[in-house]
Amino acid sequence: MVIPPPPPPTRIIKYLKPYVLKMNFSNKFVTAQVFHEPTATVACSASSQEKGLRSTMTSTRDVSAANKIGKILGERLLSKDIPAVSIFMKREQKYHGKLKALIEGVRECGLKFI
Repeated sequence: MVIPPPPPPTRIIKYLKPYVLKMNFSNKFVTAQVFHEPTATVACSASSQEKGLRSTMTSTRDVSAANKIGKILGERLLSKDIPAVSIFMKREQKYHGKLKALIEGVRECGLKFI
């Protein structure tokens, strides 16, 4: 007689949603998007190119702008009931500077990272 394995806990299944955070840093702007991988659609995005945000920022490309974009993206994700995301980083990217500021801004809003 073969005993089947126990089902995984429900709290882990709740966070295994296929949302991926992708970031782009150009010389002028900071952009972050969250993709829903199975459907290949953008679930949420934030950028320093948005007209409403440009007036509130002193610079659209530095570390403080990246932190602000991260906070705005985190609030938008929570309003869409997305509690967790995974991070897509390019091979040459290091957890430093603008990248760190953006991720910390998202984390301050209460999102979980997988």
